[in-house]
Amino acid sequence: MTAYIDPQREQFDAFKSLDRNEPIEMLNLVKFRPTAAYPADHELAAGGLTGAQAYRNYGAETAPIIARLGASILWRGSFHTTLIGPQDEAWDEVFIARYPSAHAFLEMVTDPIYQMAVVHRQAAVETSRLIRCGAAKGGAAFG
Repeated sequence: MTAYIDPQREQFDAFKSLDRNEPIEMLNLVKFRPTAAYPADHELAAGGLTGAQAYRNYGAETAPIIARLGASILWRGSFHTTLIGPQDEAWDEVFIARYPSAHAFLEMVTDPIYQMAVVHRQAAVETSRLIRCGAAKGGAAFG
């Protein structure tokens, strides 16, 4: 499995080029490291935390920012198996976060408190997928 933790510049630029004024949903697929990998000089570097524990630190520190922006976790589920797709991708966290706009998401990732908290995410995550989606009308059929 290829590791993806932070967005590449071109991916972030593509994200920013889309409409910023509409609500967005972000599909999050996260696989944790067995042991969190904090920078050597971080106070938790020798703590022996698991990736899941480090990710909970990330969640606790960013929750007030998410609430302030009007964002929420729309859906959370547990990964069972992949029916179509790479069989080597298994996920520890699967959820959809809703943001009132892409502006709100960009405000989150540029918030100084968020930027300090992201060290927990980087320590926790072995690989991830973050996929921007827009709401569409539901229905009774595919397509």
